[in-house]
Amino acid sequence: MFIKLGSGKVCSWGLCFWLALWLGQESPSSYAAADDAAIPSVEFSGSLIKTVKGKRYQAQVFAKGDRLRLEYKYALKTERGYSAIEIIRLDKSETWYLLAQSKELLVTGLDSDDLLPVSPVLPGERERVLVGDATAAGRAAQLFEVQTDHQGRVERFYEWVDAETGVVLKLVSRDREWSFEYERFRLSPQPAYYFDEPPGYKKRIAATAPRGRG
Repeated sequence: MFIKLGSGKVCSWGLCFWLALWLGQESPSSYAAADDAAIPSVEFSGSLIKTVKGKRYQAQVFAKGDRLRLEYKYALKTERGYSAIEIIRLDKSETWYLLAQSKELLVTGLDSDDLLPVSPVLPGERERVLVGDATAAGRAAQLFEVQTDHQGRVERFYEWVDAETGVVLKLVSRDREWSFEYERFRLSPQPAYYFDEPPGYKKRIAATAPRGRG
């Protein structure tokens, strides 16, 4: 499964970033064999950089189990105004965009084409080879070569997986100009209200995708 973070579709950057789900108790080597991954229980925050065809996108990420909050450096343009905050709720299969000026919560469904991987297992994964020990975001990691076949597109990736938590710290496509990585990553408890509906906001269903996500 994926989550999103700015990709040109209503879900999010493809955080929405492919957010593949994982079992925090499993070792990285066990992910490739798993058909389905569970929601991670880890809580963390981090500064995320995504690059698409030379364009650079930045967001601060907060994660708490099956919920993510993305705070963008540059707001996304939606059909009802600009949104600098995106909340991803896997438990509801929804993405929410906070529109502060109008006090509205723009709601869209999740899109597997537009998500950010938290779990090492990528959609359509066919092959995984351990390259060796590495470092990403200043943390000990394992570097893998991964090949996927998702919705008819074969793609190869380099993937850096955090040795302690199993979270994907960096992912680089070998076949197109696409990558994401954490510049800073910190394990820390996240307040529940970060991922709840803000008081006084009115929900609206989105008809089109936000712009400016890459």
